[in-house]
Amino acid sequence: MAKDAKILKRCEMDPALCWNTADLYPDDGAWAAALEAARALPEEIAAYRGRLGESAETLYAYLCRLEEINRQVEQLFVYAFIKNDEDTANPAYQAMKGRCFSFIVQLSSAGAFEGPELVAIPQETLDRFYREKPELEKFRRYLDKARLSRDHILSPAEENLLAAAAEVGSGPSGIFHAYTDADMKFPAVKDGDGDDHALTNGSYLSLMESGDRTLRENAFREFYAVYGGSRNALAAMLNAEVRKNVFFARARKYDSALQGALQPVEVPEAVYHNLIEAVHRNIDKMHRYMALRKKVMGLDELHMYDLYAGMIPEADREISFAEAREEVLAATAVLGEEYTAVLRQAFAERWMDVYENQGKRSGAYSIGSPVHPYVLLNHKDTLDSAFTLAHEMGHAMHSYLSSKNQPYIYSDYVLFVAEVASTCNEALLMQHLLKKTEDKRQRAVLINYFLEQFRTTLYRQTMFAEFELEIHRLAETGETLTAETLCKIYYDLNRRYYGEDVVIDRDIEMEWSRIPHFYRNFYVYQYATGFSAAMALSQRILREGESAVQDYLRFLSGGCSTDPVSLLKMAGVDMSTPQPVNEALALFGQLVEELEELLA
Repeated sequence: MAKDAKILKRCEMDPALCWNTADLYPDDGAWAAALEAARALPEEIAAYRGRLGESAETLYAYLCRLEEINRQVEQLFVYAFIKNDEDTANPAYQAMKGRCFSFIVQLSSAGAFEGPELVAIPQETLDRFYREKPELEKFRRYLDKARLSRDHILSPAEENLLAAAAEVGSGPSGIFHAYTDADMKFPAVKDGDGDDHALTNGSYLSLMESGDRTLRENAFREFYAVYGGSRNALAAMLNAEVRKNVFFARARKYDSALQGALQPVEVPEAVYHNLIEAVHRNIDKMHRYMALRKKVMGLDELHMYDLYAGMIPEADREISFAEAREEVLAATAVLGEEYTAVLRQAFAERWMDVYENQGKRSGAYSIGSPVHPYVLLNHKDTLDSAFTLAHEMGHAMHSYLSSKNQPYIYSDYVLFVAEVASTCNEALLMQHLLKKTEDKRQRAVLINYFLEQFRTTLYRQTMFAEFELEIHRLAETGETLTAETLCKIYYDLNRRYYGEDVVIDRDIEMEWSRIPHFYRNFYVYQYATGFSAAMALSQRILREGESAVQDYLRFLSGGCSTDPVSLLKMAGVDMSTPQPVNEALALFGQLVEELEELLA
């Protein structure tokens, strides 16, 4: 699909390039029947209220049934979720997603007794249960983790209230996505020749990558003018989201929203703060890279709308989806025959939704399901889209291998390790492409792209993390997050991160308003920590071969069977220290120096 091709309606898309939702349910009617059949599940769960500590048999029966129910409900949810994302303006799928979420809230409310009851079981009683019912050992990790939060489990009545509040709490995120994906409209923008180009959330990045500076500037100005026109409404949405996070953290007696987000997933808060501090210590490397970009592009002023444009002309070549698919298969072949076979299966059986259509959710993601992972793309035939494919298939393979090798209750993985597999795939793709050329200028093109991955993933996501930390801190002191406050914080952070060689256009102060990950509580920092871990893992795989591959595959197969720091140690990376972040930043500095020499 050409970059500027007409954006089709969903019904006009080639089914061969759309995901196969029939693997979940044959059609919408089958999904509706399954939801109706599940209506009795909350009552079934509620029947265990007050009984979890009565015997080993009862506890085991409850946990086994809970595992089965969660699998059943996940399948219902994934179908509704991805069908809605196919066309977010479709009222039928909006309603389907809403019905599913309401049901999940009912189920959650019915099971709200679990946390308090598990915490209340005396340790000696639980030890006796393990002896009486050896099969209960399967759930030891689950039970231990639940009991680690004993200081934050509330009374059954309070837990029931918080569970019921979850549907209200989803409001800011739902409003944001509905407004920005379906209701927000953008004008066409002109290039240097006066030709019009469609501007959407999905097309914005490809326009920013254009070699036509007039088109880039027009797209940049118009894009943020549209967001700026709703600045107060968008600020109210983010303010509501942050206050929701603060409310739930305080309700569960955490010291802060950050602690409330990190402690349940067993990530020390120091990891978050160390990341920001490490980037601050190495901010000079980013400023040096910006100075090089300004020089190589021959610009008197380097603006924010110049940062995604190809610094070197050869970077503008198109890469079709078919080409990107083959490059990803070749780059990840080092991970073994099984890995490659599953990837080929994913492409052949349509686990992914490839191109943008009208109303489709922007961006890209991978979501696990009981049948197989699903991947949403908005492929634009660019090098960046090829790396996005590698990234999302890394997520998908992590989900697939964890589901294959772990009981369902441990098949998911926490967010802290989620970005490792995806970014490792990107690093392997980069090394594969670098090996394919000895041409000096082409090597410079690839190194520059690698530097952009560092800029956009390690530096930029850390800037996002710092923004998120600051706005939660302000909310915790009682301050309302107005558009003016949010814009000032965001603008000042851009000045700090990009330095004096970049003109920090005032329009960029609205960028916070379009970042969907700000509606996922303290999520973005994990892109940066995951990137750092992935750099170490990819280098080890390429350097040590089979032994490193086996360690890495054990990590991918680990799900949440142990804490995330221990999982990464299995793969050979110790994230309890700042070493992986420091090594990644050192590599960034070396790559900047090499690019300076290549372009001298």
